[in-house]
Amino acid sequence: MVYFLIIITVLLTIFQYFTRNFDYWKKRKVIGPKPVPLFGNIIDSVLRRKPQVMVYKSIYESYPNEKLVGIYRTTTPSLLIRDLDLIKHVLIKDFDTFADRGVEFSIEGLGANIFHADGDRWKALRNRFTPLFTSGKLKNMLPLMLQSGDKFMKHVDDVIKKETEQSIHDLVQKYTIANIVACAFGIDINEDMLKTLEDMDKYIITVNYSAELDMMYPGILKKLNSSLFPKVVSKFFDKLTKDVIQLRGGKPTNKKDLIDLILELRQKKTIEASKKYNKEDVKYLELTESVISAQIFIFYMAGYETSATTISYLFYEIAKNPEIQEKLIKEIDDVLSRHNGITYDCLNEMIYLNKVFNETLRKYPVGDFMQRNANTDYKFPGTEITIKKGKTVIISTWGIHNDPKYYPEPEKFDPERFNMDNMKTRHHCAYIPFSAGPRNCIGMRFAKLQSLVCIVRFLSKFRVEPSEKTPLEFKYDPMRLFVLPKGGIHVNVIRR
Repeated sequence: MVYFLIIITVLLTIFQYFTRNFDYWKKRKVIGPKPVPLFGNIIDSVLRRKPQVMVYKSIYESYPNEKLVGIYRTTTPSLLIRDLDLIKHVLIKDFDTFADRGVEFSIEGLGANIFHADGDRWKALRNRFTPLFTSGKLKNMLPLMLQSGDKFMKHVDDVIKKETEQSIHDLVQKYTIANIVACAFGIDINEDMLKTLEDMDKYIITVNYSAELDMMYPGILKKLNSSLFPKVVSKFFDKLTKDVIQLRGGKPTNKKDLIDLILELRQKKTIEASKKYNKEDVKYLELTESVISAQIFIFYMAGYETSATTISYLFYEIAKNPEIQEKLIKEIDDVLSRHNGITYDCLNEMIYLNKVFNETLRKYPVGDFMQRNANTDYKFPGTEITIKKGKTVIISTWGIHNDPKYYPEPEKFDPERFNMDNMKTRHHCAYIPFSAGPRNCIGMRFAKLQSLVCIVRFLSKFRVEPSEKTPLEFKYDPMRLFVLPKGGIHVNVIRR
């Protein structure tokens, strides 16, 4: 009986501990789904039954009349924002209150990267790295992209001689990996390095439980000097960065790649944050090899996988919609016939291609959801709801982009949603695949350019058609960081 009472007491104590916050939103009269002990409202994500982005999308869709929904990420209270005006406040108007993502981790574990960094480090990085992605800098990188595109075309030609049915994501990923390596390091990738990077994919893109640990105990990864990524990843990118810098003698060359641009910055010794107010202290950041390695890592991680996934979804949709594919191919042929090959300007001339690309990101916003932390108590305009300092807000991009209120028949793939008339009447925050405001995706122009180069190169020689394995509907892989169907996306690749 004593042992039984001890066990019951322990179980009750554990239960009480893991449900201690579950009346948080009820006390504040904020509507939301009922949480499950330990897991909160993300049990399907924690148990790897659904991607986290789809869990937030489901919650978004379950409360169509609410501006704000109270949720629990494991045991931690957070807010999911549905109202576009409030989202605009968070991302743009009141950005200073929500500047941080709140997912910082060990600097030695690549935590100094511009995506995860917060506070003064992020301000300094953003201030100095933004000019690296101007149209002029991207034009200089275009020849590297075209070289990667040419090699990709040869690879596609070789593989379809053996089998026309291909996993389009696996195919396109070879281009994006090679292109990112070329544009970041100026390296002409070989088979051994490609294999190494493809093996690295499982460490970078496979979800692990460090994120859930940080949800339950916000800031613990930074306190424990731990990382979101295994040590093998940081060791690989630290060594690669060090080797390339040594190869160049620590100085910029004339390759016009990302490492060159960063080495130009490093010659200034330190970089400083923008000075918004005259009385604000100017914060400095030294561009050490570990800081450079972190930027190269996030540029690689975000650049190769998100672009490969977006291009794969685009090919899937035009395979299912041959009339869209024919119109797209005609535009590509017409524009290329007026130019001597692919140029930066000719890609901007392809109006329909840009519509198709935008609609792909509308339906499949692979950047998934946005997370911001309040750095002070904040009352949401037009409501009685206040979020406390340190609490997290979540924005479901998939929910917004597939909301029939903003996009009638959201399952329909319709590039004309992005003609000028439709875009003018749409709320600014109804389309946010790269986020919005000062903390939008710094590499969005690069991502779009490399994607368009791949699409134009591909469709100038090939077309895609449904195959026996082409999915009619998607069952998303819960183990991948970015949303992709289990088993990939198969199509037939046909030479034109």
